[in-house]
Amino acid sequence: MYVVIVGAGEVGSSIAASLADAHEVAVIDIDGQRVEELVYATDVLGVEGDGADLETLRDANIQKADILIASTDDDETNIVTCGTANTVTDVFTISRVKSAKFLRTWQGSQRAFGVDHMVATNLLTAESITRVVGMPAAQDVETFAEGAVQMAEFEIPEASPIAGQTVREADRYESLTFAALIRDDDVVIPTGETELRPGDDVVVIGSSESVHTFAEEIAPDVQGARDVLVVGGSDIGYHTARLLGERGLKPRLIERDHDRAREIAEALPGTTVLESDATDREFLKTEHVEDVDVVVAALDNDEKNLLASLLAKRLGAERAVAVVDSGEYVKLFEAVGVDVAVNPREATAEEITRFTREHQAENVAIIESDRAEVLEIEVDGDSVLVDRPIRESVAELPDGVVIGAITRNGERVIPRGDTVVERGDHVVVFVDTDVLESASSKL
Repeated sequence: MYVVIVGAGEVGSSIAASLADAHEVAVIDIDGQRVEELVYATDVLGVEGDGADLETLRDANIQKADILIASTDDDETNIVTCGTANTVTDVFTISRVKSAKFLRTWQGSQRAFGVDHMVATNLLTAESITRVVGMPAAQDVETFAEGAVQMAEFEIPEASPIAGQTVREADRYESLTFAALIRDDDVVIPTGETELRPGDDVVVIGSSESVHTFAEEIAPDVQGARDVLVVGGSDIGYHTARLLGERGLKPRLIERDHDRAREIAEALPGTTVLESDATDREFLKTEHVEDVDVVVAALDNDEKNLLASLLAKRLGAERAVAVVDSGEYVKLFEAVGVDVAVNPREATAEEITRFTREHQAENVAIIESDRAEVLEIEVDGDSVLVDRPIRESVAELPDGVVIGAITRNGERVIPRGDTVVERGDHVVVFVDTDVLESASSKL
């Protein structure tokens, strides 16, 4: 497959790195140095120029492309790029947009703007935040198999009941698989004798009920969120409050701008909108921030989100979830006290990567900035898994692959060594990035 990516920022670079091993990739960006750095780091064709310019697209050989991914930081540029490409070829086009208004227009008219698939960054980010808020202590949550299976990542607290236990001792949850541990910079595929250490990030896959039970037991001091405070009426803040409201919660939202506060209050009658500065200590005290279960910082820059998160926690808020636009800050935020840092660019790269692997995976979750992936695959006749017990088929797969869950005709099947996988089953599998390509070709 030949893929042209317009935009060599975090999203474009992440997608290019993900695809370069298995596909021909060309990357276009107006920043020549950025293109040069990406070409040096990854085996791609680099083109300096404006991706919305037809001549630049021709330089990248758009006529032979199978997929065009427009992933710059500018919505209009991305949409125009897709339309421009369509004037000379019928390439499949994917456009990244921040604003949900373009998504609504696109959804209302088939192939509007000449875009075949549209990825709305702000909405995806709000959905990620909502899943994390709904799962006590989780750092990441994704759903698979139409909601029948969940994957979640937790850091093991020092005081956790499972800290110091082996996987065999902790394996007391029905239909739950310990898929991996992220320990320092290593991905550890656990065996029964692997010790679960405080500070490890553990990735589990299983039914929603079992994952929730595990979440409650791994950190019994962290309760399910009922009182949620959203800081910032940005597009992400608005969609977060809206989605929380749809789940039956009644969030409060702080917005400093009078007109925006009024606009949100009218659009979200179930949300209490407070017009104030979220860094005003006295205001936060009068709003009893010490009773808040989760603070979601969704202001318009990383520094403000860090400040608002840490202030809220210092005043007594239980957990803080912050939007972090710069991927390089994610670990820093979590190191200084933010419980979960959500990076919109990573959420976008995840969605686009999923779509470019449409014929190999139904769904994709990227773990820890591309250290591993969780894939949902519909088993066909060519899969190494089909019509064999799992213990036989896994012997042909590389190390670093764990079968986490199976659904058959919408019903969950607990994967055991003697489970025979059938054609049409949906298998949720954890894969270390180092063996992703070799494993994917066999799955």
